[in-house]
Amino acid sequence: MEKEKILNDACDHFRALVSEQLDRAEKLKNREILDYEKLDRIIIGFCGGDGIGPIITHEAMRVLEELLKDRINAGKVELRPIEGLTIENRKAVGKAIPDDTLSEIKKCHVILKGPTETPHGTGMESANVAMRRELDLYANVRPVKVPEENIDWTFFRENTEGEYVLGSRGFDVPDTLAFDFKVTTDEGTRRIARAAFEFARKTGKTNVSVVTKANIMKKTDAKFSAICREIAKDYPGITVDDWYIDIMTANLLNKNRRSQFQVFVLPNLYGDIITDEAAEIGGGVGTAGSANIGDRYAMFEAIHGSAPRMIERGHGAYANPASIMRAGVLMLNHIGFTSEADRLSSALDKCTTGSGKVIMTGRPDGATAKEFAEAVMKEM
Repeated sequence: MEKEKILNDACDHFRALVSEQLDRAEKLKNREILDYEKLDRIIIGFCGGDGIGPIITHEAMRVLEELLKDRINAGKVELRPIEGLTIENRKAVGKAIPDDTLSEIKKCHVILKGPTETPHGTGMESANVAMRRELDLYANVRPVKVPEENIDWTFFRENTEGEYVLGSRGFDVPDTLAFDFKVTTDEGTRRIARAAFEFARKTGKTNVSVVTKANIMKKTDAKFSAICREIAKDYPGITVDDWYIDIMTANLLNKNRRSQFQVFVLPNLYGDIITDEAAEIGGGVGTAGSANIGDRYAMFEAIHGSAPRMIERGHGAYANPASIMRAGVLMLNHIGFTSEADRLSSALDKCTTGSGKVIMTGRPDGATAKEFAEAVMKEM
């Protein structure tokens, strides 16, 4: 391939991406925020996903059906299963989210979603990335608490930009080199920064840590850090500090320092990585939930994968649904059902570490997902 043709192709490719992202940046300036208190009925959608996803999502739906039965009977809440978000369907139509499935998702106000598998070698975007973009779920919020170690962290990961927004649309020169692209917009950074500082203000936190690699990524990460500090000026009672992602991963393991941290705000990729580390410290990724929040929609999910090996071994029934139920707690708090959220959270604590602990091993020597759900409902 001639060098001049490569350069022309690269320029055309990059020009189209920049044009698209400029349009996206402009749209970010026009925001409409949904007020759940003004809704006559809240529709909660349930997407099973792949592997163990349908199993644990089904049990979470059973628990929420019991927990919210009075609101459901009064017509204030609808629980709506949504089919189609499976790897088979996505492969068949060649889309991260089939059009009809996306249409059904958009008819809901919030979504509780099981893990989805990303097909390898197809170039297809992950369903999670596509859903975050299509629903503009810009804030990925992950809490981690370990009371006995005085750990109370909340991570605000920017969810729609960074390396992920164009992750499947890089530029490749066969047998020579390849480029991927990272995007940071001013408005996208402002809204995730403000979400983090607003959370800190409302919950009485006194510190927000901005985590980047601004010493290396001098355009994108430096912009992210500068805008976070700009937003911080509106919150005089909250201190802000800057950290590089590499040292922060070490700090979370440093028992002499980690209890000093409270709220974190990070670009997309770093947030993806470090929240898995934090979840492991908090008891494992299999027990952690995650919130993906936008102005109009919100999606809540377990942060672990679809565990295809468990399905292959015939152990799917033994999958631990604690993670997606924890995501359900985040969802209930988000829509203003705080008393129900507290009931579910307390029941989960008892069933995972407390007096009613259910032994989950992922194998026949432990409890099933159904048995775990039954125990949670009993504790509720």
